Amino acid sequence: MEPVLVLIGLIVLAIPVTIVVLLVGQSSLRRRVDDLEQRLAGVDMEVRTQDETADQPEKTRRSVPARQEPVADETVRKPAPWARAAKPSDASTEEVARDPEGESGAPPSPPRAVVFRQDRMQAMGKWFRENWFYAVSALSLALAGIFLVQYGVENGLLPPAARVAAALAFGAVLIVAGEVVRRRFGDDETSATAYLPSVFSGAGLVTLFGGILAARQMYDLIGPETALGAMVTIALLGLVLGWYHGPLLAAVGLMGAFAAPFLVGGSSEDPSWLYGYFLIVALLGLGIDTVRRWAWISVLTLIGAYSAAGLIGAGPASGAGFVVYLMAIAVAAVVIPGRSLIPDHAGQMITEVIRRKKGDPWPEFPTRLAFGAVLVSTGFASAHWVDTEAMFWLTSLLLAGLAIALMTWASNARALQDVTVFPAAGLLYLVFHQGFDGVLYLRFAGTYAETNEADYPMAVTVLVGLGALLSVLAAWRSFRGGDYAAVWAGAAAVLAPAMAIVLEISWQPAEVIGAYPWALHAIALGALMVVLAERFARVDGDDRMRVALVTLSALSCLAFACIIVLSSAALTVALAVTVAAAAALDRKFSLPPMSWFIAVGIATLGFRLVVDPGLDWASWAPLPEMLLAYCGTLAGFVLSLRFLRPMDRPMARLMLESAAWSTAGILMSLLLLRWLESIGEVGAEDSHWGLGLASVIWLGLAFAQVQRLELGGAMKTVRVFLAAAFGFIGVLALVAALSDANPLVEFGAAPVLGPPLFNTLTVAYLLPALVIGLAVWRIRSMQPMVKQACQVAVLALSAFWLGMTIRHFWQGAAGMYVDNGVTQPELYTYTMTLLVIGALLFYQSLARQSDMMRKAGLAVIGLAVAKVFLIDISGLGGLIRVFSLLALGLALAGLAWLNRWALMRQSPQPSEALDQ
Repeated sequence: MEPVLVLIGLIVLAIPVTIVVLLVGQSSLRRRVDDLEQRLAGVDMEVRTQDETADQPEKTRRSVPARQEPVADETVRKPAPWARAAKPSDASTEEVARDPEGESGAPPSPPRAVVFRQDRMQAMGKWFRENWFYAVSALSLALAGIFLVQYGVENGLLPPAARVAAALAFGAVLIVAGEVVRRRFGDDETSATAYLPSVFSGAGLVTLFGGILAARQMYDLIGPETALGAMVTIALLGLVLGWYHGPLLAAVGLMGAFAAPFLVGGSSEDPSWLYGYFLIVALLGLGIDTVRRWAWISVLTLIGAYSAAGLIGAGPASGAGFVVYLMAIAVAAVVIPGRSLIPDHAGQMITEVIRRKKGDPWPEFPTRLAFGAVLVSTGFASAHWVDTEAMFWLTSLLLAGLAIALMTWASNARALQDVTVFPAAGLLYLVFHQGFDGVLYLRFAGTYAETNEADYPMAVTVLVGLGALLSVLAAWRSFRGGDYAAVWAGAAAVLAPAMAIVLEISWQPAEVIGAYPWALHAIALGALMVVLAERFARVDGDDRMRVALVTLSALSCLAFACIIVLSSAALTVALAVTVAAAAALDRKFSLPPMSWFIAVGIATLGFRLVVDPGLDWASWAPLPEMLLAYCGTLAGFVLSLRFLRPMDRPMARLMLESAAWSTAGILMSLLLLRWLESIGEVGAEDSHWGLGLASVIWLGLAFAQVQRLELGGAMKTVRVFLAAAFGFIGVLALVAALSDANPLVEFGAAPVLGPPLFNTLTVAYLLPALVIGLAVWRIRSMQPMVKQACQVAVLALSAFWLGMTIRHFWQGAAGMYVDNGVTQPELYTYTMTLLVIGALLFYQSLARQSDMMRKAGLAVIGLAVAKVFLIDISGLGGLIRVFSLLALGLALAGLAWLNRWALMRQSPQPSEALDQ
């Protein structure tokens, strides 16, 4: 069996060798044929030129220049290996330089460094269809070298040192063969041996890498330092070869080098040294491509680097190496393609593509490469699980270090400004997802579990300090100026408070170190923001955007400190005070961005007043605390509105106005609710007045959102949703007050409390009508259909309240149920009330000259007439029936005369019509 395997191995090795021999053998013949064709074409052209010249006059023949021999452009056919490619200022400029539109008239083509374009993918597919055997040959040769080592292992034919030496010798032979073919027969597209030098040399590089890996990983013949040194040497060799050969060598060498550790096999308890190997290979690929500018080789390098690292994984033994490797790849992707130790990436940022106009340049390829590498590296580093405290601190410091480096070291790279957000966000995410059950968090949470005399835990303080450092450096970038100085100021205002908020959500430091020490952290951050505000105010003059941003951050930090230490009522008042302070600062220093803080503060206070601690807390909390919370909030809104009244702040003023009205309505409703609960025997949830007050609160909140629809913008959809949700809750409460809790139709419902007219019926039914009517009167921008529906609701609720009030007047609280019947005075009162309402409507129609109100009055009077003849005649008796009919007759007679008089005033008389 063994001879058969040896024979198969020899056949496999012979296949690519045979192909090479055949191709090399044909190269001489093909070159001779090409030379012969060129000579024949030259002779034929010369003969034609002589014939044409002979037919021309003498003067014309003199003007015909002699034919010049074509000169081969060696620099185009074989580019110099050490030539430094021109660094384009941007991608579009590079294209214009190669093919200016003014000369050729052709439209500018896409940037050369756009890798994944349709034309490039099609060209790649075509190349593989026509030249797939080159790839197979390279793969076969590379596998031959690696399997040569494995064959020796399986059969024990050679000692380990000899097996490794054989592999290295085989790789060297392949590289030498590639160089011999390139120098003797060429490697350009016109040569029959095109791509063969790349195939040989690439397979040789892979074999050399495999031999070194086998010596280290399988046989432990050399130490990690020697292995890395040898691989660096091989990488430098590959770098030199890559400058001379085409991209095929780079692709073969890179993919083979990344795959070699997995093909060689072996095992190791600590595979972290492989990250050093993969980093060397990545540097090799990026180094080749930064000179030749193929672009897709760099993309291929990063894909291979991240894929190889992912296949190894970040276990307990290699977690640190994994994170360091990721950060090193990110730094290499910034430095090497840009060809500068200090990044100077110019042109457009990636995020500027969002607002890119047609014809604007795209970001340069080094910018795109750095953007992707930093994004992937920080994403992997922040998402992988940390199982030791040292690993947590290492990852945190590396992410923070990368963010700091991009702020300082890359401060001259305009195109990399947006990349800084990735390591900063990665640091925040790492702190967040380690805060629930991470190793460091568990130690922090158990600091005082065993003894109260334990040392103060510094973890939270260090993390907050790290966030503060990022904010200070972002402010430094803002002080440097530029197009995005305000954005950097915003980053300075956000980074440190964001770290504190993340710690508060996931780590909950107040439960370990106490509320006041933790609040001091927030106050310290607020003081830092005040210092930054003062610094920005010194240099900005009338432009107060940066001052406003850090001032907003300072107010937020103070509010955060209040959240930590204050009770529910005190916290609500403190937030209202910060809103008023923001309005006062805007009035004093003209800081338009304060409107954002005011809007957020209004939303936060609304959440606290309604949800947490909310209405439920307000219904049972001590009255002084409840009054402090709601009256303090109302006072803050009114004071803020007064500060902003003379200023052009439409959004803030509208939100403050609607918030003040809704807060006042909630406060009055809660006071009524608490008072009625104190004198009644039934809870608010079971009574008509409790449901009516709930309806008032939620309808008030809904109309506040309807009023804010005037602002428009991106929040319009959210406000529509909130208005619909609040209105739906309010309508449900009102329907329950009209049905299940209605003392007229539900036996055993909560009784009516209070004297006639001033009782719980007014609270349950008339108060919601007044709220709806007030909203219709105040909100001028309300949609016509909504306004008409609200007007109908006001009339219906008012009529229902009036009827219930009349019944309560005659029947009392005990006789409200419908089965108690209707007394004659009650029935007569309904009739007279209808007549009075009709007469009032009719009078108002004359005063306002409203034909619609006149028709409404006639309708009400008609309803009264129908009631008299259909109900009163059978239900009334004695003098009441007489007075009812008498009153109806006199009223109708007077209204008929009044109607006639009104019509005569509105239309001309016959004599007047004739005169006209």
